[in-house]
Parts: sequence; C-alpha cells; structure tokens
Amino acid sequence: MNNYQPPQQHLKDRVILVTGAGQGIGRAAALAFAAQGATVILLGRKVKKLEAVYDEIEAAGYPQPLIFPMNLEKAGEQEFNGLAEGIYQQLGRLDGILHNASRFDNLSPLEIQTTEQFEGMVKTNVISPFALTKACLPLLKRVPDASVVITSTTAAHHPAAFWGAHAISMSAAETLVRIWALELEIFPNIRINTVIPGAVQCPQRKKSHPGEVHEKLPKPEAIMPLYLYLMGHDSAGISGQTFEAQVSH
Repeated sequence: MNNYQPPQQHLKDRVILVTGAGQGIGRAAALAFAAQGATVILLGRKVKKLEAVYDEIEAAGYPQPLIFPMNLEKAGEQEFNGLAEGIYQQLGRLDGILHNASRFDNLSPLEIQTTEQFEGMVKTNVISPFALTKACLPLLKRVPDASVVITSTTAAHHPAAFWGAHAISMSAAETLVRIWALELEIFPNIRINTVIPGAVQCPQRKKSHPGEVHEKLPKPEAIMPLYLYLMGHDSAGISGQTFEAQVSH
C-alpha cells in the first residue's frame, strides 16, 4: 500500500473532510485528494493556513474546496452536528473523513502533566474524532463507498516514556477505530482505519524530536500513497486495521 499507484481521478466526485488541513500531513492529504478529483473540506483552527491550502488547490485547477474553521478542542455536539448539516446542505454528500488534527504539547513525564493538558489532548485526539464521525455517520451511510481514516502516532501503537496524554489519547483513538469497525460491519460500504505516519516532516515531529535534522526526513507527500489507497475504492472491505507508513530516509 505504501507504493500504491492510484488510478487516475479515483476520487472523482467524492467529498472528503480533512481535519488539521492547514499544515503538514493534513495539507499534503488535502492536495493529494483534490488532485485525484475530490472536493475537499478543509477544517482547522487557523483560517490563514486553510486559505493558503485553498489557494494551492485552486491554482492547480483541482475541484474548488471549502473552508470550515473549527477548534476541535472547544467544539461540542452542537457544532459537530452543525458541520454535518452544513456539508449536507452545501454538497449533499460525504464520502470520507481524514481525522488528522491532533494536540501534542511536549515530551514530559506523566508526573508533571496537568489535568488541563490531559483533558485538552483527550478532547482533540479521541473525543473529537468520535463525535465528528458520529455526526457525519448518516451522510457516510448514504454513499456507496465511504472511508474514515485516523492519523495516529508510533508512540500510541508502541507506548514509550514521556509521551504521556498524547500517546494515551491516540491509543484510545486506535481502539475507537476497531470498535467502530466492528459496529459498522452491517454497513459494508463504510470502512475505518488507522495510519501511523512514522518519521516525516511535520510540525508535530519538530516538537517531539527536536534533535533531528528535520529537512532530512521524508516530506508528507512520501506517505500519500497509503492515504490515497485507504480513501479510495481499492481498499473496500478493509476495516479496523492499523497501517504503518514505512518510509526510508
């Protein structure tokens, strides 16, 4: 899957929501999905960053995206339901969600992490993907082929000291994926999976590995074949799985 070559325009006419779309892996995924014909909904906290991605997509001649500013840590059920209703009213469908937004503060022992930090990371990294998926589920059920993908982290899949609430919350998100997959087996048109990106150039990696030479890491575009595979029809029937994007650098 990491060397997957998607058929041309294999996401044509699909609508895909990307959270954390303003930078890093989210930006790369939004551009990759749009290049394959998808109408992309760009969700993130910082409007200027979303506008920059919007402009890139427009300049390339891809389908016109939409911008939806939202702070996932502050949003509640009403906001998520409002987003789903807005997607239905404006676009009439939703074929995929990439949950890429996450909160990571710093590497530190659990002993000194605050309750506010813990709650904030749990809200952004696991509660929001749950609530957003739940709100959008009626839309996903209506289309013939729907895919939900959550970007996780190596430390969630292989726990390591000092990753604290971030790893714990992302590990919970992986369990969320497996439970959703089991419960959605009666809807064979819907699948949900997890991606562990590994070492790529992105803002979170800079914070978590400050000693690395960031520029020597692969760019996020290097792992887009896996995301394109999971978001397109070729991955139909695969659900509840965790994929590690093995990239060399």
